[in-house]
Amino acid sequence: MTNLDALPNRDLVSVTAAILAGGLGIRLRSMVPDRPKVLAEIRGRPFLAYLLDQLRAIGVRYVVLCTGYLGEKIQTMFGDCYSDVHLVYSQESSPLGTAGALRLALPLFKSDSVLVMNGDSFCEVNLRAFWAWHDDRGADATLLITNISDTKRYGRVIMDANGLILNFDEKNDTGGPGYINSGIYLIKYRLLQMIPENLNASLEKEMFPAWIGRGLYGYASEGRFLDIGTPEAYAAAEQFFMEDKKL
Repeated sequence: MTNLDALPNRDLVSVTAAILAGGLGIRLRSMVPDRPKVLAEIRGRPFLAYLLDQLRAIGVRYVVLCTGYLGEKIQTMFGDCYSDVHLVYSQESSPLGTAGALRLALPLFKSDSVLVMNGDSFCEVNLRAFWAWHDDRGADATLLITNISDTKRYGRVIMDANGLILNFDEKNDTGGPGYINSGIYLIKYRLLQMIPENLNASLEKEMFPAWIGRGLYGYASEGRFLDIGTPEAYAAAEQFFMEDKKL
């Protein structure tokens, strides 16, 4: 683990962050019928605010919101700034998947590595340390990998001792403890350029497996993880954000 005391200047003020906020949210529709998942309220605040707070805390000042389903509601609520964070929008006209959404937004990205976050999950982690680990290795892409007690819903990420990703195990009924993809990534701009244009494509199912052996790393975290994608998980979100966190 990187010594954070040795990283006083690693605030990510020059790094572009992108939040994937274009999902249809079908599984959560019974709980949140009139808005995209990122606007689901938790303790009186939209979920997106928690993600933006996490980014703002590490110095990020430029965020691209990749929107789709009901994306106009996100722009109406948040506008072009969140405190001192500048917000810009990349709106899909039709669903493009997580990879396609990033490819569409590519002209808006301003940094060599882009910090990408899923708009329906939160991981309690020090993102400065994540950035330093990625940067020190010269990785083309680094996935934040978190250890959970039951991987059944997610599948597992298999890495070697140096953090190189070897394989992605698909979801199965076995479950049990293991490392999963937490939905936070650092990806080089040049790698994002390889995503086909105007095509519905998934980072998780298509791009990441194709990038194995091309500098794809996993950064292991033990931080708490929340995914609000199902009614049961969403119901647990209020308690998650009530507990003390050290990010």
